[in-house]
Amino acid sequence: MPTDQPVPVRSGDLLHLTRTASPQFARPITVRVIRALTDRHTYHGWLWIDAYQLGPKGDAIARRELYLMPSGAQWLASPPTAPSRSAAPSRSAAPPRPAAPSQPVTPPQGVARRPVRRSSARVG
Repeated sequence: MPTDQPVPVRSGDLLHLTRTASPQFARPITVRVIRALTDRHTYHGWLWIDAYQLGPKGDAIARRELYLMPSGAQWLASPPTAPSRSAAPSRSAAPPRPAAPSQPVTPPQGVARRPVRRSSARVG
């Protein structure tokens, strides 16, 4: 493919974006393209895209509009997976949790409830 031709970005593409795609990606991210925003004016070789940013498990964590150079993006076949923790116990091995009560829990009769102290919140 000639270098003067823009790299086509299509819906569903998985892209790994680093500094080679744009200086804004100092911390690399992985996105799934929703669509290329071709109605916006850009410099030659640059492109606006509408995309979902993917988390470590490959699920969408944020919708973003990104300005990038497609020739600097890396196309992926599948989203990267988080490293598995072999030392962590599996969820299936944990005992089942008791069912939540269907009605609100009330204190026994004769037991006074503690008053709630309400004040302004401290920040910082």
